Amino acid sequence: MAGEKQESPWPVPKFHFKATIGSKGEIAFQEVSGLDTEYDIIEYRAGNSLDFSTVKMPGLKKASDITLKKGMFKSDSSLFTYFNEVKMNTIARETVTIQLLDEEHNPMFTWTLKNAFPMKVSGTDMNAQNSEVAVEEIVLAHEGLSFEAA
Repeated sequence: MAGEKQESPWPVPKFHFKATIGSKGEIAFQEVSGLDTEYDIIEYRAGNSLDFSTVKMPGLKKASDITLKKGMFKSDSSLFTYFNEVKMNTIARETVTIQLLDEEHNPMFTWTLKNAFPMKVSGTDMNAQNSEVAVEEIVLAHEGLSFEAA
């Protein structure tokens, strides 16, 4: 029946989120991708090992670059301005938080990027035969990704 508690809950939808780029504040993005981290694998085998295979061990941790996409607006050039602040060895690195929100706008999950800075910015592609909005994207490099559930 409508209004009753569901016995087996559904997975969390991914369409309600917010992104905050340090001192730049909250920016409304359409899409976020690249929220993953992994370990390099080190393979080792001692010469006197009785097993004729290698042992696998975790090596250095690395995280993917984060891509954020948003619609372009006539009087908004904030992503290009942010990108142009990058100068050799003088960029102010930012803490970036990306939060997946519930229906009451409260964070359920939070991803935090440490020491992020823009490494690429792209304007929209154009096609006279499509009726789509103009979308720009920025790619952020960072030094670590942490995850927290609310």
